[in-house]
Amino acid sequence: MITADVVSFSYGRTLVLDGVEVAVAPGQVVGLIGPNGSGKTTLLRTLYAALTPRAGLVALDEKPIGDLRPRELALRLAVVAQEGSGELPLTVADTVLLGRAPHLTTFQRPGRGDHRIAAAALARVGVRHLADRVFAGLSGGEKQRVLIARALAQQADHLLLDEPTNHLDIRYQHEVLALVRRLGVTTVVVLHDLNLAARYCDELVLLDTGRVAATGTPDVVLRPEVLEPVYGIGVQRIATDDGVQLLFRPLDHEEKPA
Repeated sequence: MITADVVSFSYGRTLVLDGVEVAVAPGQVVGLIGPNGSGKTTLLRTLYAALTPRAGLVALDEKPIGDLRPRELALRLAVVAQEGSGELPLTVADTVLLGRAPHLTTFQRPGRGDHRIAAAALARVGVRHLADRVFAGLSGGEKQRVLIARALAQQADHLLLDEPTNHLDIRYQHEVLALVRRLGVTTVVVLHDLNLAARYCDELVLLDTGRVAATGTPDVVLRPEVLEPVYGIGVQRIATDDGVQLLFRPLDHEEKPA
């Protein structure tokens, strides 16, 4: 379980998160949605202790995240962040093997079991054929899938992802998020595509200028009267056999929400 209890955060004098509350139950996939600048990535970074809240508390299974040692945190929580892994001259296989580091003692080299786990992770995201390629030479979409494989190799029971569908074509957007759902781990994912959020998330947290504008199931949150004031765009909601599908259109001047 991951919780944020009345969390606030500022960059200098700019308040980015203002009293945000989030509770992610074991095994749930919770999506963070909202316009650019609403605080999604900042909130995610507080959840994995890359940022320290100005006020409030982040906890992992009811234990303050600040009380966890780095190795303990890495064993329990895997992250796929937007900043990626830089341009180190590592092969794809070695990049994914980095996910096994929390399971190894100092100076211990990965064993056969670690290599099997890394290879299985690459296969699950469809890039095992890239194992011998240099990570820095991959396309953006290939890199994204390799970083997700590294998180899978970590075998943590909590997973945080910041826009994991970035750079992916439509097929792999769906395949990656379907994979995330099948993992059965407690997951928080930042998504821009609301239709992907509707299909793959159990709960949504809608942020607007650093505050929670709405929270609940996709059926509750993804409604025109909720989304239009936050996004400033017209929303049409269509019920389908698979759930909810949203269509968007610019608002006329007379229609724009106050």
